[in-house]
Amino acid sequence: MNQQDLRDWEKRCIQEEQPWCQAACPLHVDARGFMERMKAGDFDAARKILEKTMPLPGVLANICDHPCEDVCKRREAGDPLAIGRLERVAINLGRPGPKPLVLPAKNKKAAVLGGGLAALTCAWDLARKGYSITIFCPDDLPGGRLRALPPHLLLTADLDREIGRLTAMGVMVETGRSLAPELLNEVRSGFDAVFVEFGALSCPPKREDADAVTLLLIGDKNMAGQDVIPPGGEAVFCGGWPGPGGLPSAIGEAADGRRAAASMDRHMSGASLTASREKEGPTQTRLFTSLAGIDPLPRVIPGGSGEPEGQYDGPEASREAARCLHCQCLECVKVCAYLEHYQGHPKKYARQIYNNAAIVQGVHQSNKMINTCMLCGLCTEVCPERFSMAELCLTARRDMVERSKMPQSAHEFALEDMAFNNGPHFAMAKPEPGADRCEYVFFPGCQLAASHPHHVAAVYGFLRSRLTGGVGLMTRCCGVPALWAGRDDLFEEASGQLLRSWKDLGFPRVITACSSCLAVFKEHIPELAPVSIWEVFGQTGLPASCGPKPGSPVALHDPCTTRQAEPVREAVRKTLRALDVPFEELALGGRYTECCGYGGLAGNAHPEIARLVASRRAAESPLDFAASCSMCRDRLAAEGKRVWHVLDFVFPGPDVEPSAKGPGFSERHERRARLKAALLRDVWGETAVEPGEESGCATPPDMAFAPGVLELLEERRILLEDVQAVVARAERTGRKLLDKASGRFLAYYRPRRVTYWVEYALRDGLTTVTRAWSHRMEVPGAAGEDQS
Repeated sequence: MNQQDLRDWEKRCIQEEQPWCQAACPLHVDARGFMERMKAGDFDAARKILEKTMPLPGVLANICDHPCEDVCKRREAGDPLAIGRLERVAINLGRPGPKPLVLPAKNKKAAVLGGGLAALTCAWDLARKGYSITIFCPDDLPGGRLRALPPHLLLTADLDREIGRLTAMGVMVETGRSLAPELLNEVRSGFDAVFVEFGALSCPPKREDADAVTLLLIGDKNMAGQDVIPPGGEAVFCGGWPGPGGLPSAIGEAADGRRAAASMDRHMSGASLTASREKEGPTQTRLFTSLAGIDPLPRVIPGGSGEPEGQYDGPEASREAARCLHCQCLECVKVCAYLEHYQGHPKKYARQIYNNAAIVQGVHQSNKMINTCMLCGLCTEVCPERFSMAELCLTARRDMVERSKMPQSAHEFALEDMAFNNGPHFAMAKPEPGADRCEYVFFPGCQLAASHPHHVAAVYGFLRSRLTGGVGLMTRCCGVPALWAGRDDLFEEASGQLLRSWKDLGFPRVITACSSCLAVFKEHIPELAPVSIWEVFGQTGLPASCGPKPGSPVALHDPCTTRQAEPVREAVRKTLRALDVPFEELALGGRYTECCGYGGLAGNAHPEIARLVASRRAAESPLDFAASCSMCRDRLAAEGKRVWHVLDFVFPGPDVEPSAKGPGFSERHERRARLKAALLRDVWGETAVEPGEESGCATPPDMAFAPGVLELLEERRILLEDVQAVVARAERTGRKLLDKASGRFLAYYRPRRVTYWVEYALRDGLTTVTRAWSHRMEVPGAAGEDQS
């Protein structure tokens, strides 16, 4: 990812877009943060937020015409917030902050002609930047029309206090100056930049006389028709015009003063007057804020507790601020435990991923975050801008793999599991008995074969009885773990093997039982013309004798890999209706379904998050669940949820217990191997090697495990065959340590990149494993040691 890629990703996330109120404010006051402080009754902090952005805050907060209220999102669910009133409360009840920070003095000076709000704002902003400022004011005191405002809007004392702060910043004020047109020529020759406030001169420039972006005065006959602005007179800026309808606008005058000050700063520092100014003044925002579940609330009415008419006291102000929606998007974070866990949003994660790949050398602190994404695509569906964390994280994984920056430990276990499934103990491709080629081939996938092997045999027998042209069987992994791990090389190798077997079967159409396999084939190997078993049921009908029915309605969980496969999802529902199995939809279903925690190999990278995802999903309904995916079924059941596989309702078989946990990693290997052996024997009449020690699948009858050890092995991704290998090597070679106090042995074995350690006891020919763990560091002194 380069910097341009990062910028492109950042633009697609709108979380950091300004809320409507802040975008509509010409000064971009942080209204959201202000409301949080007002809600808490912290008026000092609320005033501090205003002072951070507002010039002359003791004045402007009292008289602002608050255009923010016109766009307040709360008006779509009640009345808009009384932002103007709340600002007055904060200024009146909050303690003033310290003198505004002034930057070190610059060797430039500017003149400000006028004494109104625009002129005072321009002087305020330039003084804070370190410029020497002189205000030329025609009246005895600066303030202009502000001094004529009624006391309930602005007290003269407040105005004088703010002007006092202005002079404390070093601003010089010359009062009683006659602002004749000649004064402009005088100050232009003695100052580096000049601001002319509307009304300061006898014939003021019109708005159209100034550039809309920079407020640079253009033309050479603006003041009483005299040539006071010669061509190239780029040092004169103006502002402070009346608002719509010719009425004065406090916020408009302040905005003009600020824009002019920014232009004068650029001019005096030699910067471009026009570059990167699109965010000044009122702007548009792309922010999305959902109002789902928001109750309409009316505006709090002041109680008349001695305050001026229409003003809030402190408690009333806090109640009014509490109506604020604190507008933000976070639609993806609301539905994703993974995004919520890392306490950010996609734009922030894009920066972290960029830093992880492009800046940080050697230490990749965001690896776990990158690898935990389930790649399920829910974030894209709920995002108004369709930001895809899945695409971002998968791109990062591929990039890191390609540059050898992704630790092998991140996905090694899953890739080894895939290798087993594509190896001799499970993989096979057979045409229908008695045939050389077939019209169809059933591809059950590795998860159904491990969790519900009886369904594989039942579905295959059913398809052979209903479809003509021959139905073959292919058992192996589709390669999705390699795709999720960013190992395109391993996926291409696996898909190449699959394609060769498919061609040998006569190019049959592939019928999948697994939605992940279906999605992978459709996107990466479309020549397989894959179709879901659920869609096939719509053509073949269902068996005459079906499985058990639940005693009450079930909640239907859609696998996340069917998010874009509406025909498949509907086919599952048609199957349930045909079976008279009542079901209910979950709040997040269909296109918006949630992952079970298996997707993207999240369980390998961050098991705790994977379990949290599954438990949150399981808690969405008190009903039993039904799932059309074996892994979904097992992941949800592991969190204590009663979950049926939809195939349980279709085919009779062993007693079904929806509360049963799925098999562990080692048992999955054994079940797959036993299924292959049983199918070869029962369908094709071939003699098959039963799983045992020679296949590394079964647990020897002379090995036992202390309480809790099997659960520990599962958590640590240690297979029984690895434990067996450690003990077998130790007993064969004698390389083991004895703890005389307990009588237990300790041994290790490093068959691959992982070193396995096992603590065990030998009594009466029985091996009892008491502890086991693994690591990926080299054992000192073991280099070159015979590991056989």
